[in-house]
Order: sequence, then structure tokens, then C-alpha cells
Amino acid sequence: MAGEVEFIGDGTVTSPQGYVAGGVYAGLKSQGDDVADLGILLSQRPASVAATFSTNKVVSPSVTVSRQRVVGGSARGVVANSGCANCAVGEQGITDAVEMARLAAVHTGVGPDEMLVASTGIIGVELPMALVRQGIPRLDLSADGGEAFARSIMTTDSRPKRAAVAFEADGIRYHIGGVAKGVGMIHPDMATMLCFLTTDADVDRSFLQSALTESVELSFNMIDVDGDQSTNDSVLLFSNGAAGGSRLSESSESASLFQQALDSLSVHLAKELVRDGEGAERIFAVTVEGARSVADARLAAREIASSNLVKAMVHGRDPNWGRIMMALGKSGADVEEPKIDIFINDIHIVHEGKAIPYFTDAVVGGMNVPEVRFKVTLGIGGSSATAWGCDLTEEYVTSNSAYST
Repeated sequence: MAGEVEFIGDGTVTSPQGYVAGGVYAGLKSQGDDVADLGILLSQRPASVAATFSTNKVVSPSVTVSRQRVVGGSARGVVANSGCANCAVGEQGITDAVEMARLAAVHTGVGPDEMLVASTGIIGVELPMALVRQGIPRLDLSADGGEAFARSIMTTDSRPKRAAVAFEADGIRYHIGGVAKGVGMIHPDMATMLCFLTTDADVDRSFLQSALTESVELSFNMIDVDGDQSTNDSVLLFSNGAAGGSRLSESSESASLFQQALDSLSVHLAKELVRDGEGAERIFAVTVEGARSVADARLAAREIASSNLVKAMVHGRDPNWGRIMMALGKSGADVEEPKIDIFINDIHIVHEGKAIPYFTDAVVGGMNVPEVRFKVTLGIGGSSATAWGCDLTEEYVTSNSAYST
């Protein structure tokens, strides 16, 4: 229906028209059922591209190459590998990233500079280029290849993350699809995260970038698993115009609808990453209301969602609201303690900075759900924001104590 965003649960990065993808097992990871570690996503026609990358001071050469190439504003696709981050390996990392992109470009028949590159996996290990050279020619790309591509970028993920949304404007049905990976080394300002988004709308490059930047701020920059930030974060958004229709720009009547659709998909994928966090049993949402500014609301929500003590509290279903107050206070956001109210799953437990009577067993029982909700009201402004985190469990330590061995 016109003016509404439709969620497509079984959608993927090839749901929009004019995109093909595929994944293959090349030997970069340990073999197993349905394991893939090398993939390509391709637009069958020229496409605009927007991107955001890790703000870590140490980045993978794969990020460096893609960052340089997106400056031109166009690209045909991306080749991605898992199992090796191609990071902290010196100049060889640039050489290997450029070669991997060139091999993918030759395989798909596009220009060598039209292919972007992304990597994820263990840091400090050179890309096994012999395996990459053998694997890329075996990649079969198709409109049904979104699932295989989603699997090819997984590392410690337990399942692929993919979805799509659709919306109608001026009588034309448009799609935005996406896949994402990353369940550890996840922290605001992106994560051990790769996310590839596609749309068959024709979107002005400037608006495409501003729309993506805003969506990333609302979604991937508002999640936390473990407080650590990766060297390889990349979010790419392709626009190929295959659905037809006029070009969308910031001044278009349907610009806000496109933004709404992109935000909806990005938030869904971001929450799926947290939901699959290493060792996670439940996720939690932190909504901060009544802040002086959106920046303050985001700062406070992210700090609470990132707190290991809050994460442990969620794991133990312990309504220890003092930990929320602590994280809020150290966030750097403007707060006035006598105006703070705190809710756990809509149960009011703190009013004007002080505890109020509540039935502890009801709160504990209420926290035994897949998604716990915290609401913090600051009472000093009109801005709000939401961040998402997952509980911290023994399984997270076990998983990461032997990650490379």
C-alpha cells in the first residue's frame, strides 16, 4: 500500500530488482554443513553507492581499499570473505585486497575499480590468496543467491541475518534488502560487522549517503555486545534504479518514506546481530527520554547498553537499578539526579532519583523474557533515543577464550 513500509521476513539482499549474489566454501574456515567463506554481491546495472566504515584507528586494508573506491560514488558490487580479517599484515594486505577485488571483477565482467572488498575474521593473518584464486571462479551468482552470500560472511554467527522491506511511491513498488553479520566485537560506532544493503530505487548519491549515515546512527551505532570495536566494520548501500521511476532526492515527496524504510531494515538487522550475540540468552532495549538533545539521549542509552554490569544484571534477572544509574551518570550526558525516573518492563522502580516500592518477584519474573526493556526518563528536555545490548554470559568468555585456536 502506498505510504506504508512492508516488512519481508524471508527477504534478502537480492530481493530488490537487478541484483545477484552467491557464496562458496573456499577453505578459509573450517569445513562444515552449509559453511561458506567467500561471496560476491553484484548489481547487474550501474549503481550508486554509499558507505560508512569503522572509526577504529587500526583498520583492515580491505576497508582502506573500499573507502578509497566509494569516493567516486559508484560501484557494481562487493566481494567478501570470512575467516580472515586481512588486518595488521602490512602492505601485503592492500595488495591482496586489490587482487581479490580484481579477480571478482573479472569473474563478473565489470571494471576492476567497480568492485569493493570486505573481510572479516582473525586479525594478523594474511589472506590465503591461493584459496581465494581458486574459489572466486566457482562462485555462481543468481537472484536466489542472497542466502548463500549471507552465509559466506558469517564468522561466529549462529545463523545468517537477512531481510527486506518494500514500499510504494508514485505507483511504483520499491525494495530495500540487506544482509549482515557480527555477534562479537560489537560496540557503538559500528562493530565486527559487515552489512550490505541494496535498493532498486534510483537514489541521488548525496541523499543516499545522508540517508545511510542517519540509519547507521539509529541502528548499528546503537548496539553493543561486548564493548569492543572491530577493525573491519563496513556498511555499504547500493542503488541501481532497476524498479524505474524518477530519481529520489532529499527534496522528493517520497524521501521520508525511503528513509523510514531504510531505518526499519537497519534497526531490524542491528537487533538481529545483538540477538545472536556470542553466548547471549536475551537482549535488552534501553530507551532514554526527556534528554536535552538527541546526542545526549544517544550517549546515555549507548552507555547503559554497553555496561558489563548492566549486562550481567540482565543475565541474572537482577533488578539492580543502581547499575543503570551508574552508567547513566558516567555517560557524559546532562542529567539532574532528582528528575530521573527508571522503568523495567514498564514497572516504575525509581522516581525523582529515588527507589519507590515495587514487588521484586514481579520485576525478576518480568526479566525472564527474550527482550528486556529499560526506560530512563531524564525530565530535562524533549529528546529520546534507543540502544540495544545483550546479556553477558559464561558462554561469551568460553567462546572468546579460544577464538583463534
